[in-house]
Amino acid sequence: MEQRHPLPPFNAATAQQKVQMAEDAWNTQDPVKVSLAYTIDSEWRNRSSFINGREEIVKFLTAKWEKEHAYKLKKELWAFTDNRIAVRFEYEYHDDHGQWFRAYGNENWEFDENGYMQKRYASINDVPIQESERRIL
Repeated sequence: MEQRHPLPPFNAATAQQKVQMAEDAWNTQDPVKVSLAYTIDSEWRNRSSFINGREEIVKFLTAKWEKEHAYKLKKELWAFTDNRIAVRFEYEYHDDHGQWFRAYGNENWEFDENGYMQKRYASINDVPIQESERRIL
């Protein structure tokens, strides 16, 4: 199997690199590109959705970004050990009616030996904001 560097076990620099790679990929809003960072059978919990495998990831992200316009994400490394990374994040978007939101959340990631994410558990809350309150431009 192809490897996706950096590989576990992580140190501060390689954990930060994985976080930045994820932020950059998600900000493309390209579901296929994002899905390639995950194992074929990756397991997700995203809010109340349970998603299994790349095909479901692509379907989920496609629907997400059809509803979340002008999406912009910022991730921050929170903690790491061996093959696991925890991040906090926030992102902003507006809906079809022009209402802006800021989403706050935490993710726990687990990677396989080839550097692909095999588990992603995300807890997320949305807060309505005014466009003038945006912080992530």
